[in-house]
Amino acid sequence: MESTLAPAVVSQGVRRITLDAGGVTLSALLCEPEGTPRATVVAVHGGGMSAGYFDGQAHPELSLLTLGARLGYTVLAVDRPGYGQSAAQLPDGLTVAEQTDVLRAGIDDFTARYPTGAGILLVAHSFGGKLALSAAAHCTGDGLLGLDISGCGHRYAVTPGVIRKGLKHIARHWGPLRLYPPNTFRSSGSLVAPMPEREASELPRWPELFAALAPRVRIPVRLTFAEHEGWWLHGDKDLADLAAQLTAAPRIVVDRQPDAGHNISLGWAARSYHLRTLAFLEDCITRAGRDA
Repeated sequence: MESTLAPAVVSQGVRRITLDAGGVTLSALLCEPEGTPRATVVAVHGGGMSAGYFDGQAHPELSLLTLGARLGYTVLAVDRPGYGQSAAQLPDGLTVAEQTDVLRAGIDDFTARYPTGAGILLVAHSFGGKLALSAAAHCTGDGLLGLDISGCGHRYAVTPGVIRKGLKHIARHWGPLRLYPPNTFRSSGSLVAPMPEREASELPRWPELFAALAPRVRIPVRLTFAEHEGWWLHGDKDLADLAAQLTAAPRIVVDRQPDAGHNISLGWAARSYHLRTLAFLEDCITRAGRDA
């Protein structure tokens, strides 16, 4: 179904659709390749953002949607529950567990109507990484090939009491301005959205939620941390402990993205990061084919 959201600028070839997620209407951006897709990327944005995060407009090379489609993949960027068109229906938002059920229902609706190729790579940023991990922990062999998460760790670099206050001043966590193309903040104004209350209230609980979810993830995982990441502790010991908790994942890749801030997909490093994401997807396709 085509979305009736008020239009914001999107890249050529990107269109707006809606998904029926078990009675919740999720808005999304979709870009498809010519012919049958090799596989599908489902992209999930962070807190206080929207699906347009993956279709950055400050420079033509930023968009994951158009890059993926040019290389033969379908890319679907979803407005998480409580954002975009579902904000009116869910004014207080949902918890991570509740969002998990809605997202999976939305993906089921998409896969019933569109070809997805070899399967789905769930790509997520920041708070979206929490949802992606939860979705993978509850995965029951429904075509999910792997997770590629940026800007989401398991130990905050800021104290829980500061996290919600910091959401009002989120720009200071982007890193140095030189990491982003000119006009990034102007063009990104339409991407920013309020973080729903129920979602925000769960922020301090993430370390314990991660500890419960991590051992249940049974697909390959790639985790990327920007050189100038400010939300999360990402020293070598922190990342080693994070990876060690993913005890059931058959493959874990931990990458660092140089010359990047927290919002990697809006910065100059976006193309480099997105190409690495798609390379990881190819590894997941190869592994799935081998195991089959």
